[in-house]
Amino acid sequence: MSGAGTPQPGSLYVSEAKVYPRAVSGVFARWRWGLVALTQSQFYGLPWLQWNGRQAVLFDLETPRFYVFGLVLHPQDLIFLAGLLVVSALALFFFTAVAGRLWCGYACPQTVYTEMFLWIERRTEGDRSARIRLDQGPWSLQKAARKGAKHGLWLLLAVVTGFTFVGYFLPVRSLLAELAAGGLAAWPAFWVAFYALATYGNAGWLREQICKYMCPYARFQSTLIDADSLVIAYDTGRGEPRGSRPRQAVPAERGLGDCVDCTLCVQVCPTGIDIRNGLQNECIGCAACIDVCDGVMDKMGYAPGLIRYGTARGMAEGLGRAEMLRRVLRPRVWVYGALLLLAAGAMVAGLALRAPVVMDVMRDRGALARQGEDGAIENTYRLQLLNRLEREAGYRAEAHGLDGLQLLRAQTWTLAPGAVRSYTATLSLPQAAAAALAPGAHAIEWRLFAPGQTEPVARERSTFVVPR
Repeated sequence: MSGAGTPQPGSLYVSEAKVYPRAVSGVFARWRWGLVALTQSQFYGLPWLQWNGRQAVLFDLETPRFYVFGLVLHPQDLIFLAGLLVVSALALFFFTAVAGRLWCGYACPQTVYTEMFLWIERRTEGDRSARIRLDQGPWSLQKAARKGAKHGLWLLLAVVTGFTFVGYFLPVRSLLAELAAGGLAAWPAFWVAFYALATYGNAGWLREQICKYMCPYARFQSTLIDADSLVIAYDTGRGEPRGSRPRQAVPAERGLGDCVDCTLCVQVCPTGIDIRNGLQNECIGCAACIDVCDGVMDKMGYAPGLIRYGTARGMAEGLGRAEMLRRVLRPRVWVYGALLLLAAGAMVAGLALRAPVVMDVMRDRGALARQGEDGAIENTYRLQLLNRLEREAGYRAEAHGLDGLQLLRAQTWTLAPGAVRSYTATLSLPQAAAAALAPGAHAIEWRLFAPGQTEPVARERSTFVVPR
């Protein structure tokens, strides 16, 4: 009988051997857990924060209206979503060009939740060797209890995660009250279950398979890094030839490098690769191998950094750390950084300068123009106003561009918070002023004013038609 990972005759499928990552401590492990704490405190905490009597962060798809603290976004503001995607892409390009897969190693949700699920697994089943023995041993009451506790805690965390995620789209306090009263409605319950199962499956079962086979980032990272990008690298010149030796032994006397071939760097790797074989697509840049190798070097009395952040050029040419860092700031990094600053600045400026009201002007399609009883030419328009503020607001409209042009029955329109209203407005041009103009459409500008203000809060171009 063939073992796991052995291809069957005539089969193109090879089953993946299960990876049992070993626990590791060190500088980069602390950074990773710090980011887990930072990201998850925000994720689980933000839906419960209140702002002006409402949920501080809420993406209300029914209204539709998106609330981000004091910022209220409407469907007309989708341009800012596009801007956010552009900024995110440029940030990914910039940081990858500088130091490889920083996002994957420290802040990607797949990495974060895998860390959390692994922590639960270690608490219920033990560290690497204990988990291997447990899986290889026969079923017993103790094994069933450990496995049951692990999966129970995984499901609990997954359900809390799914509930929190849905709480960004439906008021989370209402969801909790509904749950306490006897259960969620069908659709909220479906989405909670969907995201809970997705979290449970991805972080508990698939783990490194997501990073190795499903994530596209691993495939195109090679186009974003070059010989001067900081990546996790094994110092071949210092470490080879590798081999075990007593702690007091002098490596040079035995014809050995500093690598003691303990394979701990492989055992701590969440994707199960051997970093000593060079940079690979499967490496997510978590730096666990750096932490564990530095620990071994310390015990052996060797200098740290056999595995470290370095550049391919630096490792090949024996460059020092300072020289490597100087080469990191190369033209492509400056270009990515400049584009990132420009895109982020444009987005921030757009949000800061966003008008409190949106005005759309549409001409009356039924009649382009008509002549009133006094001979004046009249055009009718429909003004649609969107109040972006979270308070009631009043506005008045004016039209400019033609001498003598006036708004009939001028009035102030009051809009409720976030309301969208349509109003009919008629412009009149005296007969004498119209006679001085050529027949056809003439450019005008609608201006919207808040009470007591002389500067318009919104402008919209339109036309005034003088009939033949």
